[in-house]
Amino acid sequence: MKVRSVVTVSLIGLLALSGCSPEPTVDPAPSDGIDRSYLDSSLPLETRVEVLLSQMTQAEKLGQMTQVEEDSLEPGDVALLNLGSVLHGGGGLQGASDAAAWKATVLEHQREAMEDTRLGIPLLYGIDAVHGFGGMDGATVFPHQIGLGAANDPELMTQIGHATAQELAAVGIRWNFAPVLAMPGDIRWGRTYETYSQDPDVVASLGTAYLRGLQGSDLADPSTVLATPKHFVGDGATVYGTSTQIIQVPYLLDQGDAPADPALLEGSLLPPYRAAIDAGARSIMASFSSWGGEKVHGDATLLTDTLRGELGFTGFVVSDWGGCDQVAAKTGFEKVAQCVNAGVDMVMTPFDGEGFQSSLEMAVSRGDVSQARIDEAVSRILTVKFQMGLFDGPVDPAVPTDVVGSAEHRELARRAVQESQVLLSNDGVLPIGPEVRTIAVVGDAADDMGVQAGGWTRSWQGDVGPVIPGTTIAEGIQQRAGADVLVTVGMPDSGQVDLCIAAAGEVPYAEGMGDSTTLALPGLTVLDELGDRCASTVLVVVTGRPVLITNTVDRVDAVVVAWLPGTAGEGIADTLFGDVPFTGTLPVNWPRNLDQVPTAPDGEEYLFPIGFGLTG
Repeated sequence: MKVRSVVTVSLIGLLALSGCSPEPTVDPAPSDGIDRSYLDSSLPLETRVEVLLSQMTQAEKLGQMTQVEEDSLEPGDVALLNLGSVLHGGGGLQGASDAAAWKATVLEHQREAMEDTRLGIPLLYGIDAVHGFGGMDGATVFPHQIGLGAANDPELMTQIGHATAQELAAVGIRWNFAPVLAMPGDIRWGRTYETYSQDPDVVASLGTAYLRGLQGSDLADPSTVLATPKHFVGDGATVYGTSTQIIQVPYLLDQGDAPADPALLEGSLLPPYRAAIDAGARSIMASFSSWGGEKVHGDATLLTDTLRGELGFTGFVVSDWGGCDQVAAKTGFEKVAQCVNAGVDMVMTPFDGEGFQSSLEMAVSRGDVSQARIDEAVSRILTVKFQMGLFDGPVDPAVPTDVVGSAEHRELARRAVQESQVLLSNDGVLPIGPEVRTIAVVGDAADDMGVQAGGWTRSWQGDVGPVIPGTTIAEGIQQRAGADVLVTVGMPDSGQVDLCIAAAGEVPYAEGMGDSTTLALPGLTVLDELGDRCASTVLVVVTGRPVLITNTVDRVDAVVVAWLPGTAGEGIADTLFGDVPFTGTLPVNWPRNLDQVPTAPDGEEYLFPIGFGLTG
């Protein structure tokens, strides 16, 4: 590893002297004394887990509970630490990020786990492909969840899940940290676009449909991908101003504190998880946030009593990025002990797997974590790996890489964009008719794929510019308008324009760095630049959440919410020209002003309420 402490290395040496060496043994021959009947797929799953667990050293067990970000690994570290999982922390690979590069990277980690360790336990490689595999060049990038909530089409969600699973499985990735099952109680939250709706029934319906698409009917099918409903629980219910996290900027809502409200928990927050578990969820990620002042990562009432006791979850719980470091305990091993005792089975420790293993070993030796709890966590992880068929099939992916960005998947993305568009107002300018001969497409989101895709794409926070291949809004309009209509990107040098389409977007962001104080959309200033040169004007809002447009609606002839549509900008042209009707409806309330955030005062109407959307 790139960071290795003297203390940890000394501990590994002591373990080696005690006969519990984590150093890999390459020889798999029967003479090594290992009972490899756990590789016999005809045996009952429980038997396979028992046979394997009974032969594991403590170092091998702790390794299964460890997940490290791959940029913190050196060659040989997967075997040295007996890692149960490697994750990619968002965005593309360093250097080439095409399918061949991803496949080579993933399979090398897997080869090391299966060939260079004593027991050959396969890895789980996890990634945040939250709206398609945005970190891979040429992959299909779908609308973010908020747009899919506007579409509210469970069949579409299942198809998107299946397509995403294929593009992941084609390069050997079998674990996706999605879907988000939170509801944005306060739309200033920077993760609002990662949610489907403020309606728990919609969240449950779409989240389980997507999960079924990822996991298929049998997780042992090598073309399926393990889903991870997240973040359990309450991350969308935090109170403005309660976050203490600072990453470049102070967070306001993300990773903050949610009130310990039993009615909120039972009535709104738990039903989507109950539905996901009933649909076959085998992995769930804990929330960064606090519940009634206590970090969820250290809350046994939520992670054990509620999740396992009340909801009946039997899979494994994975922490969020360094989430165990945030619990209230003072020392490192105390934090690890509290987190594991609370119910976290696999710990995402991005930068220091050895340090985590050292802390957990110390916690066990002091009696702060029981051996039974370690064995329980490892059994859960191994059970899911057996259920996924990771021990039984070839390492090479069963899905060909030519599925990545296929025409079928891109057409699916186009349909998703079509269905997600919400028409908020229309004075008769839409659909665009044959009398329109000149169109100017203007604004900061008009011809910018990075703005269109948003965060969690080619990088964690997202970027502006041509970050991924795809069709921008302007390109889609140019293609649809045809040769007989003059379409310019930006205003022409002079003269009147029949129709101006102003696409105003949010600058890409992710998580708490996107927490907002104003809900302003700076790109609206483009309307001031148009003067009186447009016979009609359509505003297309490219956003991950409702923004304040109250004073703008009456300035334009139509308002369309495009959300963060991803690579298929042509889907927006399809609705603008009336090739398909507007069918999307608002998945969240759209406020008139900040006084209506997080909720409107009694008796006040929202500018547009949840469920609103003009059709036609």
